[in-house]
Amino acid sequence: MRPGPVAIGKTTAYLGIALACAVSITACTAQPSAPPVNVSNSGSASQTAEPRIVADELNAPWSMVFAESTLLVSERDSGRILEIDTEGNQRQVSKLNDVVHGGEGGLLGLAYQRPYLFAYSTAAEGNRIQRFEVTGEAGNLSLTNPQTLISGLPSATIHNGGRLAIGPDLMLYATVGDAGNESLAQDLDSFGGKILRLTINGEVPEDNPFPDSPVFSFGHRNPQGLAWASDGTMYASEFGQNRWDELNLIRAGANYGWPVTEGIANNADYVDPLQQWSTESASPSGMSIHQDVLYVANLRGERLRIIDLSSPSDSTEAFTGRYGRFRDAVVTAAGELWVLTNNTDGRGTAQESDDKILGIFPAKFSQ
Repeated sequence: MRPGPVAIGKTTAYLGIALACAVSITACTAQPSAPPVNVSNSGSASQTAEPRIVADELNAPWSMVFAESTLLVSERDSGRILEIDTEGNQRQVSKLNDVVHGGEGGLLGLAYQRPYLFAYSTAAEGNRIQRFEVTGEAGNLSLTNPQTLISGLPSATIHNGGRLAIGPDLMLYATVGDAGNESLAQDLDSFGGKILRLTINGEVPEDNPFPDSPVFSFGHRNPQGLAWASDGTMYASEFGQNRWDELNLIRAGANYGWPVTEGIANNADYVDPLQQWSTESASPSGMSIHQDVLYVANLRGERLRIIDLSSPSDSTEAFTGRYGRFRDAVVTAAGELWVLTNNTDGRGTAQESDDKILGIFPAKFSQ
């Protein structure tokens, strides 16, 4: 059955797209410097100092983003967007009352491009991306002029994707899961199982790989992390099914194989992951790159994975099993890594004062 319309900005589009339309986009098409490998012997990184607690007592937090110098955090179940000051104090900036929470759905990813905050959330009609204007000063921020950029994205109690990020090309990228319907990932008439690329006004960029479509890459199951290296290379983390979770190098118009493949398949029709990890040790979610070192937050694996992109087939691990589930990671202007725990979402075991934001300088990690 042909999917229904998906609203994009002020227009509604039915998409029928041929694979032959794929084109390359220079900023996001760098090739991997090493062949993909099965990383089953990741090393352990030891930190020379304990992380500090930046903030605590968060409720099912999902995403962190800096609006200039102010940290904003989304709470999945409450629909709240909080600002966190330098002392760890919390203030509610907004509450999205029409967010529908259920399972993995709710208020998910945030992204910021001055003067706008973008939010990915579940509504009654499906997942959507909204844009708000950020006004006021730090400690007294407000969100005004809400606009829905795209709506009717596939949603379910599982596999919502939900990560937002602004790329080095100043475009808005969004991960969309297959919503439990694996056939959507290979269907270019659906936005399920895709990474999308939009302008900050919600329009389809003219140089997207598929004409009149926000689809940037496809064949994904449940991608939840996005980050770019200094040379513009784009990376995404992805939940596999029962065997392999993935780190992918994203190229415009490329097919990442789901549901035909999971992990490294050595099939020329699909792009293999740069790294694959067992689902028990990973469930990779948000991630951040600082000085071309990639930091990946892992949920089920309860660890931070560290990948020096000069040797992208290797990784080390930190904090394994010590702080529970990790949902997101960001780097401050001062170069401190902040990692968000996620133990109050119904799947973790909450520790005292959870959930927390933990801070440590990457230089404190050593092999």
